[in-house]
Amino acid sequence: MDNRPIGVFDSGLGGLTVVKELLKELPDENIVYFGDTARIPYGNRSREIVTRYSAQCIRFLLSKDIKMVVIACNTASSSSVETLTTRFDIPILGVIRPGAKAAVDATRSGRIGVIGTSGTIHSKAYPNAIREINPDILVIDEACSLFVPIVEEGWSNTEVAHLTAERYLDHLKKQEVDTVVLGCTHYPLLEQTISKVMGPGVKLINPAVGTARQTREVLKKRNLLREPGSEPVVSFYVSDFGQSFQRIGSHFLNREIAADCIDIEKY
Repeated sequence: MDNRPIGVFDSGLGGLTVVKELLKELPDENIVYFGDTARIPYGNRSREIVTRYSAQCIRFLLSKDIKMVVIACNTASSSSVETLTTRFDIPILGVIRPGAKAAVDATRSGRIGVIGTSGTIHSKAYPNAIREINPDILVIDEACSLFVPIVEEGWSNTEVAHLTAERYLDHLKKQEVDTVVLGCTHYPLLEQTISKVMGPGVKLINPAVGTARQTREVLKKRNLLREPGSEPVVSFYVSDFGQSFQRIGSHFLNREIAADCIDIEKY
């Protein structure tokens, strides 16, 4: 047993989709969440910059005496997770492989769509992970860079979001995919809009679900699960304070959250 918290980070509030699934899967665990809101988005940054930012995020989380890191950012998971695992002596889990496995399990036609930031799409992390599992699957990917600022503005269920989704997703519809991976942790906040555009016959995959399950497996295997008993603590930190993080985050998690602002450049 280990009562230290799980550390989770993302470039903004999108990683709260992973926190939500962790709270379901591991309700007894303490969690420390960091949103790098001062430097959002990560999706259009170089691999070197994303890796440097991610290392700073992990060093901050380590200052909170965490026992494991969950990278709740597809861009960082696709570009930096291998490098980060060699730098830090702590279990580190990304979101790519859990999402890829869930998509392969879900598809009936063998035609999978992947949407994400430009960084995630250009990395080809999802197609590579999917084809490692089943090389016969056709993967069609599409960068949807405007989805992140739409979510951060709180416009997930607006006409702006719908029109943007129609433009981005037209190619996937024409390719007749039956499964779409929401390859950015912000995108589950657009799930209703994306589902309307793609139609009822298309399964949407939220990698956060599989990531939460794999987090449990890692903790159990290493005997790091928290001892049940006292009320778990979930703490939130950001690198730039904004009302939208607390407002949207509180609504999404269905709990009041208060975030402390820290200087990430110190780490």
